[in-house]
Amino acid sequence: MKKKYSYICSMQIIKGIKESILIERLQAGDKTAFELIFRFYYPGLLVFTSQIIKDKVQAEDILQEFFIRIWDRRYSLNKADSLKSYFFTSVKNRSLNFLKKQKTNSEVISKIKEQTEKSIFYEPDVFVVSELQEKIKDSLSKLPPRCNEVFVLNRLQGYTNDEISVKLGISKRTVETQISNALKILKTELKDYIGLLFLLELLSL
Repeated sequence: MKKKYSYICSMQIIKGIKESILIERLQAGDKTAFELIFRFYYPGLLVFTSQIIKDKVQAEDILQEFFIRIWDRRYSLNKADSLKSYFFTSVKNRSLNFLKKQKTNSEVISKIKEQTEKSIFYEPDVFVVSELQEKIKDSLSKLPPRCNEVFVLNRLQGYTNDEISVKLGISKRTVETQISNALKILKTELKDYIGLLFLLELLSL
């Protein structure tokens, strides 16, 4: 059985404002609240949708229609609910419906649907950048100083092992050992977020 993570339904804090308050403001027709919610969720939803349908342009169209619908039906939102859970579930269903309309093989759609339900790479938190950044920053802070330095240079700044060796005045073998040690520690720290390790090279902290 797939593990149910408590953070999936946790309430967000967006620009220092509780999500429940933003929903209340949105229900009242506050366009600023809508924009804050849109800017917070849109980037992750775009990557998520693109990963399902493999077409960024179509993914943008799906999200445009989705957010227009959110604005038009803002009165029906429940401020006690998690927008994250609702948004990602809704967008997933819209993406799968898009594939059906494109006459995608039913077996392929079933496989994609199964992946979205079971794979860590489709967990909503993997696509909410602010949460990723905070979790990764916290985990990296627990690495020994040299280990942290080597890992950040390699995985986040794109330096090769040879370049790090020259830059820090240490052997290539030491660089490899430090990276290996960092991964071991991070795998423990991120055991419930193992998908984050896959994204470390893509995030700018």
